[in-house]
Amino acid sequence: MEVISRWIIVEEGPNPSTDYFVIPYLKNLGVNVKRLTFTDLPSVDELNGAQVIFVRYISHAWQSLIQQNLNKLSGVSVFLDDDLFDWSAFSGMPLRYQIKILRYSWSKQRWLKTIGAKLLVSTPFLQRKYRHLSPQLLSAEPLDLDRKRPLSIFYHGSASHSEDINWLYPIIRQVLEENQNLDFEIIGDKRVNRLFRGVTRVQVLHPMKWPTYLSMIQRSGRSIGLAPLLDRPFNRARSHTKFYDITQAGAVGIYAEGDIYSRVVRHQENGILLPMQPLAWIEGILQLAADDALRKKLLLGAQKCL
Repeated sequence: MEVISRWIIVEEGPNPSTDYFVIPYLKNLGVNVKRLTFTDLPSVDELNGAQVIFVRYISHAWQSLIQQNLNKLSGVSVFLDDDLFDWSAFSGMPLRYQIKILRYSWSKQRWLKTIGAKLLVSTPFLQRKYRHLSPQLLSAEPLDLDRKRPLSIFYHGSASHSEDINWLYPIIRQVLEENQNLDFEIIGDKRVNRLFRGVTRVQVLHPMKWPTYLSMIQRSGRSIGLAPLLDRPFNRARSHTKFYDITQAGAVGIYAEGDIYSRVVRHQENGILLPMQPLAWIEGILQLAADDALRKKLLLGAQKCL
């Protein structure tokens, strides 16, 4: 088989189909790979001599681009790891999912045949079912993950902390952009989920009852707890109990300067106290994440207060 030097993966966004099947396949071919989303349309020059592989779905914009520049490409492929070409296979799915499949997969079959696209599949079942299209079977392989465990930052507030959550949002977004080895955990409702939807490596947990929360924070894995506190009438009556929540989770806390947390937190001894200035919190989180020895020292100091 002739090795194509450049491949362009087209995907709706990062997904397990690409990571488990398509990336290992192309890695074994020893080719250069570029991953693009539905909105990342390349220049015509980038398409020259390239092989394009669609993962599950094909947007209208990409279909038009390929159709207009078909003679410049080395080939087109589509990868399926579900039966997206058979209406009867997904007709019982939720309506929203059916519409998505119809729009981005099922309706593209005739066009794919017209341009001579190659079919790649994930299972022997799909290989047998679509044998008239001579599909190639790809094998799933383990993810090639960095063995370094990511550090988990968290903020566990209730609905009454909505202003503090909004204040944290741009801070977390920048911190995660600057340090790819960090992730963020937050408790929140649908509004919080929508707020953080576009930020990678964020997990939004459903609000939970107190006994469930106590059980959850006893599980290991959290490194840095955040406790911002805007100067608002409701916040002035808060207590410093988040210090105990964060410490009992086995994490080091970054706390808002002021009377509330200063009752128990001694800066650089059992936690970090910062003014409510976004830049100070961005720098403070990044510096603490990079300093293993300081986190260990502060955690030991905090645990002595329990």
